[in-house]
Amino acid sequence: MKTKELTSQQSGALIKTLQLRFHDNMHRHPQTSWEEVAHKLESATGQQLVSLFEMESTGGEPDVVQIGKTSEEITFFDCSAESPTGRRSVCYDREGLESRKAHKPENTAVDMATAMGIALLSEEEYRHLQSLEEFDTKTSSWLKTPPAIRSLGGALFGDRRFDHVFIYHNGAQSYYAARGFRASLKL
Repeated sequence: MKTKELTSQQSGALIKTLQLRFHDNMHRHPQTSWEEVAHKLESATGQQLVSLFEMESTGGEPDVVQIGKTSEEITFFDCSAESPTGRRSVCYDREGLESRKAHKPENTAVDMATAMGIALLSEEEYRHLQSLEEFDTKTSSWLKTPPAIRSLGGALFGDRRFDHVFIYHNGAQSYYAARGFRASLKL
C-alpha cells in the first residue's frame, strides 16, 4: 500500500463527517459513545486515517457498526445506501481479471481493498449490516469469498431484493456497472 498522509484540514473534515454520521445513525452502534470512537481515532495510525479517508472519498460513507460483544475494537463498515460509487465496475480479484480475454475492467475489488488498507465484508458481516437497515437495493457488492469457492472460479456477492438479503455467486472475472464492494476497517 502506498504511504500517504492527510493534511490537518483533510483529517479535521473527515473526523467531523464521521462524528455527524455517528450521531445521525445511533441505531448502528447503540452501545458505543462518540467519546470512545474519538479516542480510537486519536490513537489511530496515520495509515488507518488514510484508509478511512479513502473509504469516504470513494463513496463508502464509513460508520461505526457494532458487532457482537462490546470490545475495545472499533469497526467501521461502508454504510452508503448503495455499493460505493468509486468502487464499482470491478471484477473480484487479479486472477479473475487476468482470465478475461477482452473488455477488462481497470481494477479488482481485492486489489482496491488491499491498496486502501481495508477488508472486504464477509457474508456474516454483510448480513449483520443488512440487519441494521436496507442496503444495496439497486446495486450489489462483492464479498470476501471462501477459498473453496474461489478455487473453483467463483466469487460471492450480495444484495437486497424483495425485502430479502441474497448471497449469490458469479465467476470472479465478471463485472457490472452496478456491482462494487463494501469493506471494513478495525481500529
